[in-house]
Amino acid sequence: MTPSPDTLNQRLRLARDRLATGLITAGGIGVLLAVLAIAVFLLWETLPLLRLGDTLALAKLTPLAWGTLKAAFYALLFAVPLALGAAMYSALFMSTRLRHRLKPTLEMMEAIPGVVVGFIAGLIIAPWVERHLAGTLLLVIGLPLSALLVGVAWHHLGTRLQRTLPLSWAGLWLVPWFVLMIVLIFWVTPQLEQYLPEGDLRRFLDKQWGIDYATRNAMIVGVAMGFAVIPSIYALAEDALADVPKSLLEGAQALGATRWQALWKVALPTAGPGLFSAVMIGAGRAVGETMIVLMASGNTALFSASPFEGMRSISAAIAIELPEAAPDSLTYHLLILAALALFVFTFLVNTLAEAVRQRLRRRYRRLEGHP
Repeated sequence: MTPSPDTLNQRLRLARDRLATGLITAGGIGVLLAVLAIAVFLLWETLPLLRLGDTLALAKLTPLAWGTLKAAFYALLFAVPLALGAAMYSALFMSTRLRHRLKPTLEMMEAIPGVVVGFIAGLIIAPWVERHLAGTLLLVIGLPLSALLVGVAWHHLGTRLQRTLPLSWAGLWLVPWFVLMIVLIFWVTPQLEQYLPEGDLRRFLDKQWGIDYATRNAMIVGVAMGFAVIPSIYALAEDALADVPKSLLEGAQALGATRWQALWKVALPTAGPGLFSAVMIGAGRAVGETMIVLMASGNTALFSASPFEGMRSISAAIAIELPEAAPDSLTYHLLILAALALFVFTFLVNTLAEAVRQRLRRRYRRLEGHP
């Protein structure tokens, strides 16, 4: 008996589904085996350190670990406020039309290669900041204060002016204000700098406080790496906030809460695990970044917390020294140990972030009434 065309099509679809399921499963198993193989290789290559007996050599990794944490700290210090602030605004306040255009643009920033960001930071931004150090520091302080000033002024505007400058489109009408503030800050900075005892901020920091300013330093790395980390933190945080059930926010506002109170009392606590997951994934990206630190940090293994001095991270040290290290030498095994520490840290951070994100997803399902 010849099968009907519908039966043949059904069998063909079933065969395609099974093939796709098998390929996806094989790919997942292959990724797990590859990660396991990397871990086993790194562990095996670090075992000879136990036979060498030079335990003091492990102290050589301390400046590298410090430099890695220092670079990640300044990157997150720059990226987290901007990314979370942008996520809160776009998810809860921004107009839908503007959000649909702005969000893909910010997410596309993640496609910019780290070597390009490092090149721009090391060869363009670093010399420019060195020449305009006072203006840059004043800009870091002045722009947030100017944004706060605009927020207070907008809150006290009349209803008619608030409709003319709606909060949902503040991402656009604030741009001219920020441009004006940037021009004003760099115009007034040289005049303010003349009142310093040395007439120059760099010389003043050096003579009065003993702070040596390096051209490529942690501040430059923090800005460049923070720029690279912002898209991943923003995307995950914005999704976590946008997925907060609308019924919770509407219920809070129905009970008399303002949109700002609903954000702080309802949206942020509900989306807290997702925001934590976003920050953790950004931290993992910052710790494992190589090219930006390599090109913008000066690669000086200093044990210093100053943002005006350089450092060397674990990933940068591996990229520089591993090609020249002799196999089975102490330097080779120490670099492998550093790679193992970096692998374990990033693996644990990303695993923790994924576990927290899955927990948030289950919480949302319960809040929406799904089992």
